[in-house]
Amino acid sequence: MKYYIIEMKITIAQMDPVVGDLEGNLLKMKEALSKNVSDLVIFPELFLAGYPPRDLLERREFIKKTQDALQKIIKFSTGYPKKGILFGTVLPTEKDYGKGLYNSAVLVCNGKVLIEQHKSRLSDEARYFDPAPEINTVSFKDEVLGISICEDAWNIPELWPKRNYRSDPIEILAQKGATLFINISASPFFVGKEEIRFKLIRNHVLKHRVPFIFVNQVGGNDELIFDGRSMYIDRNGNLIEILPSFEEDLQTIDLTTGKPIPFAPEDEIASVYKALVLGTKDYMKKCGFEKAVLGLSGGIDSAVTCCLAVEAIGSENVLGVSMPSLYSSEGSVKDSKKLAENSGIEFKVIPISSVFSSYLEILKEHFEGKKTDVTEENIQARIRGNILMALSNKFGYLVLSSGNKSELAVGYCTLYGDMSGGLSVLSDVPKTMVYELAQCINKNSEIIPKEIIEKPPSAELKPDQLDQDTLPPYDILDQILRLHVDEGYSLKEIASKGFDTETAQWVLNAVKKNEYKRKQAAPGLKVTTKAFGVGRRMPIAAKYDV
Repeated sequence: MKYYIIEMKITIAQMDPVVGDLEGNLLKMKEALSKNVSDLVIFPELFLAGYPPRDLLERREFIKKTQDALQKIIKFSTGYPKKGILFGTVLPTEKDYGKGLYNSAVLVCNGKVLIEQHKSRLSDEARYFDPAPEINTVSFKDEVLGISICEDAWNIPELWPKRNYRSDPIEILAQKGATLFINISASPFFVGKEEIRFKLIRNHVLKHRVPFIFVNQVGGNDELIFDGRSMYIDRNGNLIEILPSFEEDLQTIDLTTGKPIPFAPEDEIASVYKALVLGTKDYMKKCGFEKAVLGLSGGIDSAVTCCLAVEAIGSENVLGVSMPSLYSSEGSVKDSKKLAENSGIEFKVIPISSVFSSYLEILKEHFEGKKTDVTEENIQARIRGNILMALSNKFGYLVLSSGNKSELAVGYCTLYGDMSGGLSVLSDVPKTMVYELAQCINKNSEIIPKEIIEKPPSAELKPDQLDQDTLPPYDILDQILRLHVDEGYSLKEIASKGFDTETAQWVLNAVKKNEYKRKQAAPGLKVTTKAFGVGRRMPIAAKYDV
């Protein structure tokens, strides 16, 4: 193994692809190649197709277009005869068994394919891809490149004891003489992942004394948000370069001149804020929406959602609607109006009391002899949902729902009411974290009125209603939910940690019985390890102990 300084300039292309937009992603690649003088330009995992392409991979015409795009890259690489282009794409296995596709890293230079290295560790991607039959290195510019794809590098027993595989692709690349490790990734964000990645990569470096370049996708695609933070660590474990979070960047690294810099992970709440802004912005842009509408209740959730939307698409593109009923407090409209003024958005007031009265009159004879209960509460929420959807239909706005993870977990939300919408911005954000986001938003000036932050949470669907009349205190609820939903703890295990058994039992039962609601919720942005929907897939019609 060689231990001299690598004399090579490498460009990290931390880019934001659009899933399925082969021509658009190809254009991004061409633009990046034209902007630098380097020996090698590296793009993220499945860059041509965009990540994750999901069931597009089952369409023959889509696969054909990925192969056509590959040929275009090979052809235009002749215009850069001394430059290598490394990128992720889909390749057919050319075998009559298995899934028939590989998730591949392809290195092209001057019209030739130097290596096609397929992904080995597939996890959920086994639905679409076959694992690599072998792992090889490739010689390039007097170096031996050891190329891996995303999870191929996530095989450190010290960090992931439950996910350890029998063989380690990085170990194999080291044994085959790699002098530079390169990992192309589409590694989704969750709170704390940045530090895990750094430790993971540095562990490989220190074990093998081989420098490591990690290139990650950035941007939002449906529920997933990719934070970038691509990096280069030298053979001594020193961080030499780390790219910014949640934004595209193109950085050329001269591997002979880099100086160590400290690793400083971003503040967790600041990173969640950036993630939600980017996720909202990309979801709207890639789905073709320019404007958003949301209900403003005078509560903390809708206020935070409003501010995130303003940061994502601009105040001129956000409409806030207050829809007071006879149970709404004075502050419901007043505080919402103040928020709208502070954030600069358009604001409308559409009272619903007369509509609610009409509903009650229509249903009066059918509800005769029945006491007023949650039915009447939900009617109000559904009226509001209908109004927002009407505005969406008429003006082409995307409805943003603002329910948080805590509410969604235990079903403290109304189907076809406050759950209505095209994107649920806070659905993976626990209530306690919503308050932290509010403080982050108000860091430099008061955007969210203090009245909103300080008032006790209430749905305001009946007289003197408070969330805590129905739910455990949010600080307790969120801890139990984290243990159960994110960590998979049972009732017995949660109780052993000092939580009241009756309270924990109520929470776990509520999570279980509201699975059907979450199945019908709007897509939500993932920021924790276990988001509902994309990150947690539980049966609905099932019988099991919690």
